[in-house]
Amino acid sequence: MKLQKLMLDGGFSCPNRDGRVGTGGCTFCRTDAFNPSYCRLSTSISEQLEAGKRFFAGKYPNMKYLAYFQAYSSTYAPMDVLRQRYEEALSVEDVVGLVIGTRPDCITDDVLQYLSELQEKGYLVTLELGVESFYDKTLQRINRGHSAQDSITAIRQCADAGINTTIHLILGLPGETKDELLAETEIINRLPIQSLKLHQLQILKGTIIAHEYAEHPEDFLSMNIDEYASLVAEFISRIRKDIHIERFASSSPSDLIIAPRWGLKPSEVQQRIEEKLSLLDKTHAATS
Repeated sequence: MKLQKLMLDGGFSCPNRDGRVGTGGCTFCRTDAFNPSYCRLSTSISEQLEAGKRFFAGKYPNMKYLAYFQAYSSTYAPMDVLRQRYEEALSVEDVVGLVIGTRPDCITDDVLQYLSELQEKGYLVTLELGVESFYDKTLQRINRGHSAQDSITAIRQCADAGINTTIHLILGLPGETKDELLAETEIINRLPIQSLKLHQLQILKGTIIAHEYAEHPEDFLSMNIDEYASLVAEFISRIRKDIHIERFASSSPSDLIIAPRWGLKPSEVQQRIEEKLSLLDKTHAATS
């Protein structure tokens, strides 16, 4: 069965936006940088999904779909609200499951129990946790509002509930070195996750981190595409072989990007990384 994710804006917020743990949101965040044209809060969940299906219909006939609640923290609401929004998505024809993006501190026993029940009914369910970094100094600096231990605890809770888990990690957050980034692989390898999404830090116009970058560019790793590809290749070579790498890099509208401006399509970035991985494999084979 071929599956396509359809991105949704479910109208959620985040605890570092509404004052529960902070205000202003993450310093790097600008959600309109990755929402597709059919994903608009002004329309209902079912309308967004139907628009997404029309968008992909010509490319992929006979496709089934996963409703992808991507924007903000999509488990951050009372259970009755979550049930209504998830079940509206699942009521749309050919939608066979949910992918739910959220924060590690927005995982509750009630949410996990409900998602387990959906799985028992035959739906596919994945939680995508925005970990971003396993360093508390970084999480504090980017106004994340949760700790590294919160991430580790949430990942283990998801595994105990039998929920498939993907984590997001950003490479190049302010203050972090390449050695620190590579050391995070040791933490990841000890955790019960199934998939990993890697993102280069993108400095986007209109974000808090853009002002920080303008004032203190020396605090940021400045990587051209070859340097980033080499870093990701080394990172992946250290990851457990059973962990699926779903994404190698981020992409945003070019008119919003301050840095890095590589001028490459996502497929071209992936090709550079694959070339570096191949070269790394040959080097390891020659020295073993």
